Amino acid sequence: MQDRLFGTDGIRGSAGKFPLDAKTVFRLGAALVRMLRASRDKETQIRIVSGRDTRESGPWIEAALAHGVSSEGATLVSMGIAPTPAVALTAKFDDFDAGVVVSASHNLYEDNGIKVFSPDGLKLPEHKERDLEALVESANDEVIENSENVVIDPSFLNAYIAHVRGVLPDRLDFGQTRLAIDCANGAMYDLAPRLFRGCGFDVMVSGCAPNGKNINTDCGSTHPTTLAKFVVEHQCHVGVAFDGDGDRALFVDAQGGIIDGDAVLFICAKRLNEIGQLPGNAIVATVMSNVGLELGLQGLGIDLVRCQVGDRYVMEEMTKHSIALGGEQSGHIIFSEYLQTGDGLITAMMVLRAMAESGRALADLAADLDVYPQVLVNVPVRRKTDLQSVPEIAAVIRDVELRLAGQGRLLVRYSGTEPLLRIMVEGRNQVEIQGYSNEIASAVKRCLL
Repeated sequence: MQDRLFGTDGIRGSAGKFPLDAKTVFRLGAALVRMLRASRDKETQIRIVSGRDTRESGPWIEAALAHGVSSEGATLVSMGIAPTPAVALTAKFDDFDAGVVVSASHNLYEDNGIKVFSPDGLKLPEHKERDLEALVESANDEVIENSENVVIDPSFLNAYIAHVRGVLPDRLDFGQTRLAIDCANGAMYDLAPRLFRGCGFDVMVSGCAPNGKNINTDCGSTHPTTLAKFVVEHQCHVGVAFDGDGDRALFVDAQGGIIDGDAVLFICAKRLNEIGQLPGNAIVATVMSNVGLELGLQGLGIDLVRCQVGDRYVMEEMTKHSIALGGEQSGHIIFSEYLQTGDGLITAMMVLRAMAESGRALADLAADLDVYPQVLVNVPVRRKTDLQSVPEIAAVIRDVELRLAGQGRLLVRYSGTEPLLRIMVEGRNQVEIQGYSNEIASAVKRCLL
């Protein structure tokens, strides 16, 4: 096996093809048990909790994983359809040795993926992923059809719901708030409406009818305009759009304006700072976050620590600097006081709490952030060549950097999960930065397609 299994957010690929074929998934389950057992007493019974989103491939992938786990004498407890943060929380607080999520997050149904969490509720560090890959590489191909140690127990979701509900103080009354939620036909489709109605919201739902093939299709956080239209049509005060596995959320204000992760970070950082609950007066964001966020936070006396893209790296920087809030422009937000991974529901609760405690509408809270115009272009590529080794591309990048000097930012990087080159340009003038991004994209298409 020459190919790497893990990318920037676990294993991702087409369901049924390597590395999401039954044989590889079986070997991964068995290898995970062997890796866990190597650091524990040999007599210890290994227990792993799993959950999946609503893709039609989820059940057989989870079954293949369970067979691999069971072949090594360990037990896999499936929560059934469950959001990623629920599995992470269960792994941490219910005495499991690991958590596994079968999901491809915001991708369409043809894809799937596997994320592995430690018993601390954290995504595995890269060196552990490499160790796991080596064990999969050395595994035999014999598939043992043994499911005796597989347990189905969705009741763990109740503890997760109670945990999230605890984010909202009981004193807050949301009886007059009409809330629209778009669950992307994914893992949140049943849980989120129940939770918000239980908190007293007048809930309007969209994207809550999964059929195995419609996850993230024209809905959810990757298509927020769908929710924006829904919010305006149904005269809602605010809307929340989740992705397929529920670890991120974007928002829509009452006028249909889309509120991204940068604005959410600003709103929550400002509110937590006001009530003295922002340790170190700092937050973490990635290199993709708008320069306006950095400047806006500086005006509040809050530092911004940047890191590479990926919520795992956000959490690593948060831990390193003892920071309680971090996230990504895409809507992955981490409130480490509650959970050490992105959680769309907790993010929603914190934004709704900020609105209620301040008495301000979401559009007003977001307007406090002065956002620089930003252009993001995704260019499909056949190969991920070092850009500096391609003279034409390197020259165009250098030229754009010189023209932006002191007036904006340029970031060019490959996607960690897809065959794409991402070009992000920020500056004061929308027309100019659109032109810069087009210049780079054209050079890339000429050289790498």
